[in-house]
Amino acid sequence: MSRKPTQLSKSPSRSGASQSGSKTPLSNPKATQPKMTQYVGFFAVGYILASAIFMMIQTKLALNSQLVTVISIVIGAYIAVHKFIKHQQRALDRGEINRLMFGGVAVVWLLTIIYFLGIWFFLFDAVSREVLMEMSMQQPLPLLSALVMILVLSLVSARISIWAVNHLLDPKRKTV
Repeated sequence: MSRKPTQLSKSPSRSGASQSGSKTPLSNPKATQPKMTQYVGFFAVGYILASAIFMMIQTKLALNSQLVTVISIVIGAYIAVHKFIKHQQRALDRGEINRLMFGGVAVVWLLTIIYFLGIWFFLFDAVSREVLMEMSMQQPLPLLSALVMILVLSLVSARISIWAVNHLLDPKRKTV
């Protein structure tokens, strides 16, 4: 029962193929994929900036909240995809679009939860909280359907905006 010794150096055929410029897939695809957390952060920063600007605008002018959400997500998607293309010199692939979409929407919803908790604890008094709890207990379906609808809206708008911005800013498309 003899064991084969592990070879620590690269094989000459693989290193020769990589040096010749051929596009052979690497043995570890995770090593070539960029970390998307940085770009999810860019998405969140763009979303926060756009939301803050729209909150200031809404003090003077009434805007539809769904429209504000979609435009804020589009701005966040633009910033994230622009930074990705600038850093990586290529467009996002389908897996990266999915990871950026789900990560961006998760961050948006986490920020929304923090925002509503802040309103709940710092703005509402005990009577207002009791009234809101009573209303949500009596008719929970409108609240749940509104939450599901805004979640679907944010997922769809994030997916479409990331795809569209990625397609528009694709460096390969510009050169062809």
